[in-house]
Parts: sequence; structure tokens; C-alpha cells
Amino acid sequence: MIITCLDLEGVLVPEIWIAFSDAVGIPELRRTTRDEPDYDKLMKYRIDILRKHGLGLNQIQQTIEKIDPLPGAKKFLDELRSCCQTIILSDTFSQFAAPLMKKLGQPTIFCNSLEVSESGEITGYKMRCEKSKYTTVKALQSIGFETIASGDSFNDLGMIEASKAGFLFRSTEKIIKEYPQYPAFTEYSELLAAIKKYL
Repeated sequence: MIITCLDLEGVLVPEIWIAFSDAVGIPELRRTTRDEPDYDKLMKYRIDILRKHGLGLNQIQQTIEKIDPLPGAKKFLDELRSCCQTIILSDTFSQFAAPLMKKLGQPTIFCNSLEVSESGEITGYKMRCEKSKYTTVKALQSIGFETIASGDSFNDLGMIEASKAGFLFRSTEKIIKEYPQYPAFTEYSELLAAIKKYL
């Protein structure tokens, strides 16, 4: 049995931190896992900026409520789920994901959680497990599943490399150039056809 594992941001929905950056006018918050391979370094950087500007979870959630899936994403996901089991593996947080999952038809998502004070200040974060995407793919394989994976960022490369088939989707030129062994697509129809080939 095959399970397809998809990244969320940049693949199915816009980048949350970029949308929030634009909403509050803080360009430093546009930095994502496409730019910074070290996730812990990236999150500490983000939390520090939020603290300096007095911003918290509530303001980010207000932005997320206005975010819609990327054009064609729900149709792609619906068709993919009709032909194979699909899990979204994301380094986003449960406090961010709920309204987005509703708009995508409530797919299964494995993500992380934020540590938030009573005042709403984001004080830290907790990863579901170390190297969460890679670890999850290896765990699925250990119980008899084969995996196909697709994502756009540095933090997706582990699950892509560990899977039976892996694809980059709407990735950066830098990542595509550095990892030419992984087919790179920009259209959902191309990605869906590539996945179906391995089913």
C-alpha cells in the first residue's frame, strides 16, 4: 500500500509567514524554509521578531483566516485522495492549520505545536518528533507502507529522498539546481500524473 506525503505551505496553500509579513508590513518575516535549512534557527528568528513588535498568535490567526488554498489545490488534493491515501506532513503548527484544513476538505495533517503564553505571546514551539517529515516517512515504511513525497523546501528533502518516488513542486531555482535528481513540477496536473505513474 502506498501513502503520498505532501508538504502544505507553498504546495497547497500560500506561505503563512509571507502572508503575515505582508499583512503587518515586516519584511523580515518573509524568510521561510526555502531560504533557511535550519528550522530551529528560523523559528527562533521569527519568535524574536514577533516579540520585538509585540505580535502574537491572535494576529497571525487573523491573517490565516483570510488565506485560501492555492488555485487548483483542493481539486488536485481531492483527486489524489480518491486514488491513494494522502497525509500532509508540515512543519506548521496545529494552531495555524485548522482553518486551512477546513478549506481543503479536512485532509489528515501531521504538524507541530506552538508554546503560547496566556497573553497570546508565542514563547516557543514543540516539534512532533525530530526531523519530523523524514521520521514520519520512515515510520510509515516500518509498518509496511511505501511512500511517495512532494514538497518545495529544504525541510522536504529528507522525506523526498527516503521515499519510493519524490518530486519537487514549485520549488526555488536554487533547490532545483542543487537536487537535479528529483523531477520538478509547477502544475498540479504534472504532479498528479507523476504520482499516478508510481501507484
